[in-house]
Amino acid sequence: MTRPDAAADPGAVLSGSSRVLNTRSRSLAWDATTAIEALAAADAALWIWTPADDRMRFTGATRALGLGPLAPECSGAAFTAVAVPSDRALAERILKPQEEGSEVAVRLRMRDAETCIWRGVWLEDGLRAAGVVALETKFAASHRDHLTGLLDRRTFLARVGETLTQPGDYDLVVADVDRLRRLNEALGHERVDLVLAALGSRLNGAFAQDANPARVGEDEFAVIVPRGSGAASERLREALEQPLRVAGFDIYPTVSIGAVAAEGGPDAPDPAELLRRAELAVEQAKTAGRGGAAAYGRALETDGLSRLALEADLRNAFVRGEIEPFYQPIVNLETGAVAGFEALARWRHPQRGLVPPDAFLGLADEMGLMNELGLLMMTRSARQLAEWLARHPSAGRLFCSVNLSVGEIERANLVEDVARIIADAGLPRGALKLEVTEGDIMRDTTRAAAVLTRLKDVGASLALDDFGTGFSSLTWLAKLPFDTLKIDRYFVLTMDADEGSAKIVKSVVNLGRDLSLEVVAEGVENAGLAKLLLEAQCHYGQGFGYAPALPAQEAEVYLNESLADGSAPIKARSA
Repeated sequence: MTRPDAAADPGAVLSGSSRVLNTRSRSLAWDATTAIEALAAADAALWIWTPADDRMRFTGATRALGLGPLAPECSGAAFTAVAVPSDRALAERILKPQEEGSEVAVRLRMRDAETCIWRGVWLEDGLRAAGVVALETKFAASHRDHLTGLLDRRTFLARVGETLTQPGDYDLVVADVDRLRRLNEALGHERVDLVLAALGSRLNGAFAQDANPARVGEDEFAVIVPRGSGAASERLREALEQPLRVAGFDIYPTVSIGAVAAEGGPDAPDPAELLRRAELAVEQAKTAGRGGAAAYGRALETDGLSRLALEADLRNAFVRGEIEPFYQPIVNLETGAVAGFEALARWRHPQRGLVPPDAFLGLADEMGLMNELGLLMMTRSARQLAEWLARHPSAGRLFCSVNLSVGEIERANLVEDVARIIADAGLPRGALKLEVTEGDIMRDTTRAAAVLTRLKDVGASLALDDFGTGFSSLTWLAKLPFDTLKIDRYFVLTMDADEGSAKIVKSVVNLGRDLSLEVVAEGVENAGLAKLLLEAQCHYGQGFGYAPALPAQEAEVYLNESLADGSAPIKARSA
């Protein structure tokens, strides 16, 4: 596939941690109607205002902020009454309903308290607002991160330098919030700011100030602690992986953690270099998936240099034509004939040889090259298919499937590019099949429906990939202009041994037929699975039982042989 897996909905963007939430975690959460759930630090509090209920709720350091008489909840009138008379109009401004997404930013002083900054955002069509309140000095200090009130990166490095002047063994630990970009896309920056503010408060509350808790990047938090003062990595994880509820979505943050050991004293390492090493360890942790952890070692330096070299090579690969489609056959289960191919990206590196897709697709995504990759795959696959159709008229209505990468359906000029590619290649309608994932559709179903309809109008056919792994609404499936459903390979691979998988496969096939959709089963590893799928009346099979993804020349040989023999060969059983 030409894209990495993506979460389907906002509630799942940061979920997936294998750890079970402990009792303490659960006890800290407000009830399910809240807009945000979190702990507050010793000098900050979180607030939520629900006008319909005339209820303002707080959690955190309410007493230090002059909110003690109001906590844990109060009416709007009580809230206004506690503000100093000159600031009551400002308090009323916080309470006044606004459009969803409108920001709250008010400088307000309560009786017998210092001036505080109230920051937040209106949520859920203006039905409620939520945010953080902290002393003005916390946010105003030049050495503080304006969003969380934690130390900023420059000040953290200075404090690390001061700490390391003292002899002893220390651990510098960095936590990177997983998939923050996806959360931004799903919820918007204003709401994500609330999440980050809450995480900052939790970190501040979990560590003493001599740990110098800091926000050192957009999604990175850091501490430095003496070794032996407790498992810093686990304490940091415990603080940051508490559940949140934002805009009606339950969010379970996960973090990737990197740590580096350092010895204080006259030969202490440079703080910036130490932080770089911890961040390098974070990158290593991410290779294990969300929620990973890694410690710095010299081997990571070699890996980092290798990665830099790979990045440079990948950019050049597009220019040098090293990226090419390989083609995996898709077989008509009833006739045994090759019906089409799925084009899958491969990289022929001049020194490394054939680079596996899992070694460069994620990198291409990080480098912002997925749209370029998608365009290349569509163009080359369309040309190749046109050549095959011209040389093999007996192959019938041969098609070629190409994956749209995550987010590519939202790319400007996608429809125009597809129309041009089909016209330039002279392909018949439906011969170029575009595969999209459920997650891409469900991010904005209305917009996706419009784009898919336009793609269909310009001559593309459409397949919904990995069906069965989380489609949110069957109603939308009936309305969207798909031609094909592709059953996720997991269910196919296990259908001969797992009754549940077999039932899912049969249900999807029946659903497809009821909706006049063709169904392709991925993961056909042997003749036994092909037989079960045929009995279930599935239309097409695809998998290693027929062939892996093949270079264009070998794919054409496979096509020729299947045309000569009358059917595509399939393994009797898995290797």
